[in-house]
Amino acid sequence: MAFARFHQPELCCGHVLPPPLGICFPAHGVHRLSEAYITDPFFYALAAPAVLLLGLSKSGFGAGFGSLAVPIMAMAITVPQAAAILMPILLVMDLLGLHAFRREYDVKLLKFLIPWGMVGIGVGFLLFRYMESRWVAGLVGVTTLMFLAQRLVFPPGASSKTAPTWVGALLTATSGFTSFIAHAGGPPINAYVLPMRLAPMVYTATMAFFFFFVNAGKWIPYAFLGLLDWRNFMTSLILLPLAPVGVWVGVRVARKIQPVLFYRLVHIGMFCTGLKLLVDAFLG
Repeated sequence: MAFARFHQPELCCGHVLPPPLGICFPAHGVHRLSEAYITDPFFYALAAPAVLLLGLSKSGFGAGFGSLAVPIMAMAITVPQAAAILMPILLVMDLLGLHAFRREYDVKLLKFLIPWGMVGIGVGFLLFRYMESRWVAGLVGVTTLMFLAQRLVFPPGASSKTAPTWVGALLTATSGFTSFIAHAGGPPINAYVLPMRLAPMVYTATMAFFFFFVNAGKWIPYAFLGLLDWRNFMTSLILLPLAPVGVWVGVRVARKIQPVLFYRLVHIGMFCTGLKLLVDAFLG
C-alpha cells in the first residue's frame, strides 16, 4: 500500500476533498459533534500516553521514546493523520522546550544541523506520496538498532572521534526526512550527536532547538498535502493539555539526573523505538 493511500479523503470533515492548502472546514449542513473531532475512546486511550511520551522526549529525559508516538497512535488511525494531529501539540512542546533550555544550546552545532534537517524535510515532501510508511519505519528501526549494537560492541572512550562531517550531514538529513514522514527524527540525529558526549543539558537544549526548526518547517508542506484539516486540529486541542505535563516532568528529572543514567535511558528509549518500528514494518 502506497504511503499516499493512508491519507483518506473521508478523514476530512464533511467527506469532501481538501482544498489546495489542505485546510478543511465542515461541509455545508454538517454539524454533527462526531464529525468535529475524533470521538473513539480507543484512540484516546492510545493517544494520551503517546503525547506524554512525546513530552518526556522533548525534555531530553526519555529521548527516543517520542518516536513511538506515531506508531502507537497508528494502531487506531492512519499514520499521516496521527502525524497531522501531533503538529499543534509539537509546536506547544517545542516552545516550552525552547523556554526551558534557552541558555544551554550549542550554537555552532545547530548551524550545521538545521540546514541539513531542512534538506531532509524537502526530500520527505517530494517522496511523501510514493513511499510505504511501514518500510520507512522499518529503515529507521534497523538504523537505530545497528547504532545501538555498534555502541555496545565498541563503546566510546575518551579518545573516540565523532563521525565525519558527511556522515553527520547524511544522518541529519535522514532525521529531517523521518521526522516529516512520522515524527521519528530522533534515532538518526542521536546516532550522530550522542557520540559527541555533550553535557545532558547541552544535548537536550540543542535537540530542542533543532526539532523546533524541523517541526516548524513541516507546516507548509503538510498543508499542501492536505493533512491539516479542522477535525485533526480540534482533536489536537483535546490532547493539548497533556503536552506541558510531559515536558514539565521530563525537565525536572533531566536537570537532576546523573549523565551516565541519562544516556542509559536515552539508549533504552532508542532500543524500544527501533524494535517497535521494525516490528511495525513486518507486521504492518
